[in-house]
Amino acid sequence: MTCRKTPIAVFAYNRPEHTRELLLSLSKCARLDECSVHIFCDGPKRLDHMPGVKALRRLVREWATILDAELVERARNLGLAQSIVAGVTDLCQRHGQVIVLEDDQVVSPDFLDYMLEALDRYQDWPNVYQISGYMFRVEHPAKPDAFFLPLTTTWGWGTWDRAWRIFDWNATGSSELLADRQIRRQFNLDNAYPYAEMLEQRLAGENDSWGILFWWAVFQARGLVLHPRQSFIWVGGFDDSGTHCGEEPDFMQQRKVVMRTRLSHPPVFPEEAMVDEAAFERVKTILRSNNSLIARARRKKRRYIRVLTRGMD
Repeated sequence: MTCRKTPIAVFAYNRPEHTRELLLSLSKCARLDECSVHIFCDGPKRLDHMPGVKALRRLVREWATILDAELVERARNLGLAQSIVAGVTDLCQRHGQVIVLEDDQVVSPDFLDYMLEALDRYQDWPNVYQISGYMFRVEHPAKPDAFFLPLTTTWGWGTWDRAWRIFDWNATGSSELLADRQIRRQFNLDNAYPYAEMLEQRLAGENDSWGILFWWAVFQARGLVLHPRQSFIWVGGFDDSGTHCGEEPDFMQQRKVVMRTRLSHPPVFPEEAMVDEAAFERVKTILRSNNSLIARARRKKRRYIRVLTRGMD
């Protein structure tokens, strides 16, 4: 009898060195033999991206052999959102669930162990929509190993077909509902982070985020996401090499810390699907603090530009 394998979707574009680090870390994960790897390479967006795309494809062809992976090389550029949504939808429909990684991430050796345990445990819980492998740089108590928050993630995650079906490209009802101050505040996690602004920018075509659309869908469904106490994911894309990048936020985990993260055996997971309010407050505090720092930096940059351009008209 053949055991069902959980698909791992790896999305890569034109960053071969980042992708090498991800695939190397993935190859060292416990329980990789219980998974099937599927690598999606998007087509070049611009002519000057072609060398990076070609270098990436040479790399992933080698790794596809090492990992016995299915390789999908797009002939044209779908863009970040279309690429991820198409790949996740396909794998969810074929396999019932999926684990998702992007090329700027590195995983702990116990990442898959944690993901597989959680996906199996909560697969039939109707108000659980996602398993997050990432946690912000926040100190939480030693137990439990994970807890529920009303917040999705885009950094190393998993879901099931029954949950992914709520994804909505149009974010139906958002314009009307976000006009309500109380609903807008809730969507922004008590104004800890400007998610409503991100969603409005997405619908206006000003960013290519699929994640903000999924967060809206889960928010509308009053869904929950399981988050680990310690992060199993390190994100290294804050180096101007990706679509959504820039200066590294203060809440990002250190790589050396992530690589030491281990899952307890047996893992201590929540017995009920309800928000861990204490953990939620800690996460909102660090998001609020980081958002405040970003806002101050932007104001300082605008003042600097005004000084530089004064008298140039």
